[in-house]
Parts: sequence; C-alpha cells; structure tokens
Amino acid sequence: MTRREALDDPAIAATAWARFRRIMAWMALGGALCVGLALLFLYWRAGPLPLHMVIATVLGVWTTFMLGTGLMALAFLSSGTGHDEQVMDRLKDEVSLDD
Repeated sequence: MTRREALDDPAIAATAWARFRRIMAWMALGGALCVGLALLFLYWRAGPLPLHMVIATVLGVWTTFMLGTGLMALAFLSSGTGHDEQVMDRLKDEVSLDD
C-alpha cells in the first residue's frame, strides 16, 4: 500500500475514531435501555427474579447488543472512511465471472 488514504491519514483516523466512540457511547445507553426492558418483561412474566437470573440477563442482553452494534459500527467506519477501497484484489485477473 503506497497510497496514504483513509485511516492511514491521522486527521481522518482521529475524526473516524471519535465518531465511532460517540456512536458506541450512545449505543451503550441504548443497550442499557434494552436491558431494562428485558428485566421488566421477565418480571412481568415470571414475577420476582433470582439474582443470578438478573445478572445473566444483564450480561447476556447488554453484551449481545454491544457486540452487534460494535461490528456494524466498524463496518460503517471502514466503508465511510474509504478504507474498503484500499483493498487490492490480486485475483481479479485470474478469476473470470463470465463463466
């Protein structure tokens, strides 16, 4: 890679990572809201919950929410900064899509 683009440029990288952190902070709040809704639903359906079930629900719902959010945010970060365009397809001459 000889071109200095996308996340190789410190200014673009700083802006992109600041945006990523801002998105993740908001999504952490969204995850907390989902945890609260899940606990309310479980309490409504089953009554008082054992402590271990509360802990498992909090960890499971929040971790799943943040994992999905983080992966999608990284995909948008990569696409939005032009990082995806830097990939060199070394097989494009060897593979024919006309077959």
